[in-house]
Amino acid sequence: MALVILRTVFLLIAAGVGAQVAQSDILPREPAALPWLVFGGIVVLAAAVVTLDVLTRQKRLETITAIYFGLIIGLFLTYILKTAFGTALNPDSPYTTWALLVLGMVLCYTCISILLQTKDDFRFIIPYVEFAKEIKGLKPYVLDTSVVIDGRIADVVETRIIDNQLVMPQFVIAELQGIADSSDKLKRGRGRRGLDILNRLRSDAKVDLLVWDRELPEFAGQPVDQKLVLLAKHLDGKVVTNDYNLNKVAKLHNVGVINLNDLSNSLKPIFLPGEPIEVRVIKAGEESGQGVGYLEDGTMVVVEGGRNYINETIYGVVTSVLQTSAGRMVFARFERALSDASESA
Repeated sequence: MALVILRTVFLLIAAGVGAQVAQSDILPREPAALPWLVFGGIVVLAAAVVTLDVLTRQKRLETITAIYFGLIIGLFLTYILKTAFGTALNPDSPYTTWALLVLGMVLCYTCISILLQTKDDFRFIIPYVEFAKEIKGLKPYVLDTSVVIDGRIADVVETRIIDNQLVMPQFVIAELQGIADSSDKLKRGRGRRGLDILNRLRSDAKVDLLVWDRELPEFAGQPVDQKLVLLAKHLDGKVVTNDYNLNKVAKLHNVGVINLNDLSNSLKPIFLPGEPIEVRVIKAGEESGQGVGYLEDGTMVVVEGGRNYINETIYGVVTSVLQTSAGRMVFARFERALSDASESA
């Protein structure tokens, strides 16, 4: 309701300004329709501004603030230069007016452009006082190449358990494009899958995905993994990855890491020694007499005494569980085959 009142008042004020301009002495008397054209032009301009405001629903505060500050600084610098060179300029000359107008235009554009490109690093400093951006609440998540290719990040985000902003660096997108253009069929498929996952995230209106296309000075000469860590540190965010080595590098730099493998493992069912387990043995294990099977969630089960029951479903008893960043392994002892249980029944 407040916006409706504001826009109505703005249109009324625009109509009043247009009427004042149309009746002023600055307009020539001929042609007679000129005042009406000026009045209509101002009203149409005001209506266009309101229409643009209505259509642009998502407005980023940092962008608007950068434009406001840029205009203020540009006009202030223009005034300073006009005052500094006032004695050397002829105030009555039309060239002076046009020169100041062009100078103000250039300064305003330059200041707005600089602030738009550095808005994330903006600091307003007074001697002995610094007003810096204070980061509160949710921190951004910087996505790694491996986690985008893996694809599970899209499924996790669609559960709405993550409300954080997702940051996709441009150098990671370039790496994905390079993989997608590879001559190797497997790599090409992985790269295209990663690009599809990005498009899936971007098309979701509820996902705040930011493509980071700036190059920080500390990026010079650094590999992709190091750039990811430096960017996460710069944004005071976390790295989302499946890469074990990147996990270690990020921790060395005191950067938070979210490993999707750890997240997946933490959601898998917990097995305790002595619990019964049912699994289909699909291959022989490394040790003598061992059989290997997999549960529906991908957990590998090593069955002692299960080598002779390949391609059969067996019952076993859990003896131990090994948890690693690469996944979870369950060790079990063979009890009986499913076929034996059916015959006894």
